[in-house]
Amino acid sequence: MRHLIAFMFLTLSCSPAPSSNDNERNAADLQTDPAAAYSYQDVEETFTNELDQTRWFDLVHGLQNDFDDICGDTFCEGDFTNLASMSFRCSVSVRTGQLKSCLWLFAGSYETVTPSTGNVRPVAKFFRCAIPLQGTPAAVMDALLAPGDRGPLWRPIPGTTQSIYEVLGGCL
Repeated sequence: MRHLIAFMFLTLSCSPAPSSNDNERNAADLQTDPAAAYSYQDVEETFTNELDQTRWFDLVHGLQNDFDDICGDTFCEGDFTNLASMSFRCSVSVRTGQLKSCLWLFAGSYETVTPSTGNVRPVAKFFRCAIPLQGTPAAVMDALLAPGDRGPLWRPIPGTTQSIYEVLGGCL
């Protein structure tokens, strides 16, 4: 049901177009380095075997499940009580195999009823949370999927003492 709601939410709402700064930065990258268009790729495109691909999906699903488990007691209070994890994406350098950036996208809404007309007015918001993962995808998966009593949301981000949970606290 949650996926159907998320699909309907995305279908009915529009995402803003990239800012002109993003377009200028992309054009500048291509002018200074024609190979820049091929410098990074989605982490999911880097896996050469099924085990790594499965581990990555386990990590993403673990993060989503951890978020769903704590949402009502933490991030899903206030105006946006129905926050939903929409997507978790990372880019990887083609040259070095190191993660470049990761983004966890959330969506939420609330609705009000206009008493005089009975019309329902939705207010929707996207949250773009940069997750500062660093290292190779394999090293990140090893650290965040290590056996233990806590899920990947609460484990220290490799190279830091901060967890993804703490990063989300500053974003949501």
